[in-house]
Amino acid sequence: MIKERFVQWSFDVISPSNFQKVMNTFIEEKPQLVIIDIQLPAFDGFHWCREIRHVSKVPIIFLSSRDHPMDMVMAMQMGADDFVQKPFHMDVLLAKVQATFRRTYDYGEERVDITHWNNSVIDFSRSHITKGNQSIELTKNELFILRVLLQSVNKIVSRDELMRKLWDDERFVNDNTLSVNVNRLRIKLEEIGLVDVIITKKGLGYLAITKEG
Repeated sequence: MIKERFVQWSFDVISPSNFQKVMNTFIEEKPQLVIIDIQLPAFDGFHWCREIRHVSKVPIIFLSSRDHPMDMVMAMQMGADDFVQKPFHMDVLLAKVQATFRRTYDYGEERVDITHWNNSVIDFSRSHITKGNQSIELTKNELFILRVLLQSVNKIVSRDELMRKLWDDERFVNDNTLSVNVNRLRIKLEEIGLVDVIITKKGLGYLAITKEG
């Protein structure tokens, strides 16, 4: 049903014929976005998300009837970009897909690709941050969040504003998704020595700070 509706919306849609060889289909077809359920034949969606993340940063949207918060947390921690719970309205799924394409591929936008922050170099075109001889890679969501925070460096960005910019429309936002992404971004930054550079202001939002030295 989803494939039929997306074809009507002028998307090219490929679905795997062999659920033991999902990665074969992924590598052959090189999709620009993946929609995946948790409960699948052979291996679950978490398995395939991990496999895809080993080779690609393509946006991944989970679509599942499972409603336990840990399912969403696990999906986001594995690198998923969004989580849609069944039952859902097809227009909501379309809006999320279109928003993900805009975030991921920056259609119609011209941006500076490299910036310096706290003795690190952020390469937005490669989703890559280097500090000294250490480097990390960010997911598209993590990179987008960092970009928004750095646009207002040393100033508080409210959660509502961040969610509106991240998801285009706050009606489609799950609050836990933002928290998971910010926490994951903070942990990655700490790996290269960027400690306490994203501050949570309880009840207000977040701010990225510039430290001396």
